[in-house]
Amino acid sequence: MPKLSDTMTEGTLVAWKKKKGDKVSAGEVIAEIETDKATMEWESPEDGVLTEIFIQEGDKVNVGDKIAFIGEEGEEAPKEEKKKEEPKKETKAKAETEKPAPAKKQEKETAPPEAKIDRKSSPVAAGVSPAKPKEEPPGRRPLQEDARVKASPVARRIAGELGVDLTNVKGTGPEGRVTESDVRAASKTKPKSVAAGVSPAQTQQPASRSAEPQQKQEGSTRIQLSGMRKGIAERLVQSKGPVPHFYLNIDINAAPLMAAREELKSAGDDTDTSKITVNDFVLKAAVMAAVKVPKVNAMFDGDSIVQFADVDLGIAVAIEDGLLTPVIRAAQNKSLREISAAAKDLATRARNKRMKPEEFQGGSFTVSNLGGMGIDSFSAIINPPQGFILAIGKIDKVPVVDDCDQIAVGQRMSIWMSCDHRVIDGALGAVYLKELRQLLENPALLLV
Repeated sequence: MPKLSDTMTEGTLVAWKKKKGDKVSAGEVIAEIETDKATMEWESPEDGVLTEIFIQEGDKVNVGDKIAFIGEEGEEAPKEEKKKEEPKKETKAKAETEKPAPAKKQEKETAPPEAKIDRKSSPVAAGVSPAKPKEEPPGRRPLQEDARVKASPVARRIAGELGVDLTNVKGTGPEGRVTESDVRAASKTKPKSVAAGVSPAQTQQPASRSAEPQQKQEGSTRIQLSGMRKGIAERLVQSKGPVPHFYLNIDINAAPLMAAREELKSAGDDTDTSKITVNDFVLKAAVMAAVKVPKVNAMFDGDSIVQFADVDLGIAVAIEDGLLTPVIRAAQNKSLREISAAAKDLATRARNKRMKPEEFQGGSFTVSNLGGMGIDSFSAIINPPQGFILAIGKIDKVPVVDDCDQIAVGQRMSIWMSCDHRVIDGALGAVYLKELRQLLENPALLLV
């Protein structure tokens, strides 16, 4: 099982594209493997014949375990698997033979006390079941014990209803007599499980019974976590818990950005510039702002902060099973057109499961844009160990006050910056967002 991501520890063999006995060439897709981040196509590492398949579709195995054997024509797969299993069986057999020994010793040690029991007088030996105090009403003692407690008839009745043990109630009446008020006070001061004379395990039973109908509702389904969804869950818990998030928000004037976009689009559908989107402008601006404020292009690493030499830009791409963040390497050296082309290529291959592991590992920071899905604004969770993530909302037409103090129709876009406070302070984040605003409200700066 190949290691197809930096955090991958196991993989699921989704599908074999070749069958046993097929000839394969280096670089030819032979299987689909689900990692903790995505379902990816796996290419043959060499030329040869797929002599043996050890793992069936749907099986989950650890990284490094054998899943298939590619050899020359007529070559047989090595039979090391059986040899490896034999020692395991032997050690397991030894463990099973060794475990009973101390158990028998314990039985011998505990046998004498049991032997001292007079089995003739024992109700069990006589075929009589022992008394079952647990079957008494909750909070109630045997009548003989209740009879020794001085309590009014009303107090006894209330005690039975509330499940209060009269032997544990201190009476305030004449000669220590337990009154109704004493019982009610005792029921309020004690935990419900104690006041009712019910064990914690018993108190949990009604909850589990009430949960059963929910699990058995008609039409309900239980969906097993995919490797990718499980990886997302683990990564986000690692981020949101240990990483101290704080959030900054700006609303930029998106009118100049939209005007620049329309101007490029007017060049014609056949030109490269017409394919540049608003998100491409945002990506380019995010990179240039990180170059101008290099301290944000960093990550926390134990007792130090690592400031990156390159701006490796992560772009969040929604796919069928979850989310991938392919990375544009050294984005500071790419033009707006090059960033646009790289982003589209990575997004397409991510959705078609054609990405290489190194293409979605690492990254300085990430840009997540949900504006195209109609989201006004949102705050995103940092992809560790990155220092921050930008969350981009949609462009809205809203009433604004212009330079002449007149209300006019304006275009605004919301940007949220989630920061790792161990790396980025509020003032530093504000400086970065100021540069980002300057670039996006003056898009001509992104073309130079």
